[in-house]
Amino acid sequence: MTKDLNTLATALYVKIDDQLIAFPDLAPERPRVEIKPVLSDAELVTLAVLSALLGFTSERRRLRCAHAHLAGMFPCLPGQSGYNKRLRATTGLVLHMIRVLGRDTSLWSDDVWVADSTPVECGRSRQTAQRSDLAGWAEYGYCPSHPRFFWGLRLHLLCTLGGLPIAFALTGAEADERTTLLAMLQADPDLLARHQGQDLIADMQYYGRDFEAALADAEAHLLRKARKGEPPRAGAHLFKPLRQTIESINQTFKGQLDLERHGGRTIAGVVIRVITRVLALTAVIWHNDKTGQPTARSLTAYDH
Repeated sequence: MTKDLNTLATALYVKIDDQLIAFPDLAPERPRVEIKPVLSDAELVTLAVLSALLGFTSERRRLRCAHAHLAGMFPCLPGQSGYNKRLRATTGLVLHMIRVLGRDTSLWSDDVWVADSTPVECGRSRQTAQRSDLAGWAEYGYCPSHPRFFWGLRLHLLCTLGGLPIAFALTGAEADERTTLLAMLQADPDLLARHQGQDLIADMQYYGRDFEAALADAEAHLLRKARKGEPPRAGAHLFKPLRQTIESINQTFKGQLDLERHGGRTIAGVVIRVITRVLALTAVIWHNDKTGQPTARSLTAYDH
């Protein structure tokens, strides 16, 4: 395989199509009259991944671009409304493909993970916060890494040092990061069962005796800087360069995949737009890993 957008699209489409054949239940439910869509589910998800990689935050623009430049791969495209409805219905398929592609890489067996959360802004005006369909889930929060207040959500990430997403969650801005991390690990018991003795690097907000005891029970070793008043912790001199890794991963989502320009206005709309970007990063790492590229998280060959 070569390292270009067309090859990535073809490889991803084949992988998704194989999964749909092996697991028919992954396909969205359709009326019993057996109306067959002209754009298959594998093509739909592939198109959404390409749109994220190409930096289209407007669905009208991404469909215009697909008509103009991707007609050879996607000859039958739905309108914007049909595209939105069908893409939201593939949420389960997208989540499944993130797991499948991630486990099909050499990075999956890494023995060091990094954990952090990053803001996903959903609005800026007071009227938006009061009237939005996201109100009640989205909320006001503070980002200490880039000092600012925001209204929206948080994307919690558990990644390898190479940037491969191992687990993730989307919560309100004020959700406790420790509770969310434990819930992410409990949601997939097989995860730590296959990675016993895993080292987990996190920031200082991942603290607490009960929290560390829960990780120890799961045979995971927490590494973080000591908080004020705590005795020195082992490996503290290693954290500064490694902490830049998770910040770099967050910047990939925000700078190259436009995480905070998702454009979602409903819960279902925000969820599918965020997890599509997680799938886009996972697909790039999977493809780069299979083609033997030196930097697995490099998106530059696929963003044009």
